[in-house]
Amino acid sequence: MDGRDLELGELLAAAESAPPGESVGVIAHDLRKRFGAERVSFLFVDLLGQRLLRLSSPAEGGSADAEECIDLQGSVYDTVLRSQRQHVAQDGQGGRRVISPVTNRGDCIGVLEVTLQYANDIVLGQISDAAHALAYIIVTDRRFTDLYHAGRRTTPTSLAAEIQHQLLPSASCCEAPQFTLAAGLVPADDIGGDTYDYTLDRDTLHLSITDAMGHDTESALLATLVTSALRGARRTGCDALRQAQRAHEALLTHSRALATGQLLCVRLETGTCELVNAGHPWPLRLREGAAEVEEVELAVDLPFGVTAPTSYQLQELQLRPGDRLVLLTDGMQDRGAAGVDLASLIRDTRASHPREAVRHLTTAVLDACRGNLKDDATVLILDWHGTASPGDREFVLSPTHRRTAPARTRRSER
Repeated sequence: MDGRDLELGELLAAAESAPPGESVGVIAHDLRKRFGAERVSFLFVDLLGQRLLRLSSPAEGGSADAEECIDLQGSVYDTVLRSQRQHVAQDGQGGRRVISPVTNRGDCIGVLEVTLQYANDIVLGQISDAAHALAYIIVTDRRFTDLYHAGRRTTPTSLAAEIQHQLLPSASCCEAPQFTLAAGLVPADDIGGDTYDYTLDRDTLHLSITDAMGHDTESALLATLVTSALRGARRTGCDALRQAQRAHEALLTHSRALATGQLLCVRLETGTCELVNAGHPWPLRLREGAAEVEEVELAVDLPFGVTAPTSYQLQELQLRPGDRLVLLTDGMQDRGAAGVDLASLIRDTRASHPREAVRHLTTAVLDACRGNLKDDATVLILDWHGTASPGDREFVLSPTHRRTAPARTRRSER
């Protein structure tokens, strides 16, 4: 057994030389060479976070095992993903079974499972390093192959659902020194047009949550129009107000339908959030030390696409360290979901990672609707940690290109 430290550069070079669908094989070869690993497999988390699909790497000269679908809830894999801690146990044949989270910036991609005869703390640490490297390799390689996308689909996907999924960010969770965010979307039986989006530049976190009118491919195509208009505006430097105007103009020009939306731009240095509410449900907020969840009572403008004189207001919200801000669509509150006490659930999951809190909220809504949603249910949770000092991180996110905003309507700080 070779106990040398994991040579990350060598491993990444091997991954780049292999076909993009062979990421697990590259990791498996490395672990077999260094530690005599007997079985190596990667288990994907599916789109709904309810099942895992195993992708095994065959032993040298052998053949891959048949795909295996595993229920996540209550399994040891669920424990590893929730805790983000490695699990080690006997494998029943005198060896060790090691399960490590495969996570990138808070986004749980799956787990790496390895069986081997011997594993001390050094070996276990290097298996964790290999799992971390695998996360980065998969994030890179899935641009070139459908293998990892297909691995997340454990149920049939309709055309509307495929369109909707492609509109979402590739990662449902993101961690940074100033914040942690996570989002979840439970689609209705007949896709309801919900989307969420986020991106992080050097000085600003951009968030959006939208709900397009209608169902099935009609709403999915409308959601495509709205999301594309918002992204196009955002990528040319527009603030939340101009993004809203672009989305509104796109619907007026190319559609006769409506969409609601909430757009936020959070300054990383200050926690100041500029936002626009276009006919959307109010956010919910739980402040550190507060006993109750409160609604953030914003001015509500007309939805995007209304054929009437329409103007949007740029409002301001000041985030404080310890704030948990919850954005949602009406599918989290209407019809069968109305029986869920969201405020109590938000309060009860305050100590949970946003990723876990999202899962609790969406599961509660799905259970209340007995698994049959009449409208998409979407939630995005933002935990604001505050500005990290330069000594707390390797680089400082600084406002390097602040733009002068055009004249606009602004509400006072809340």
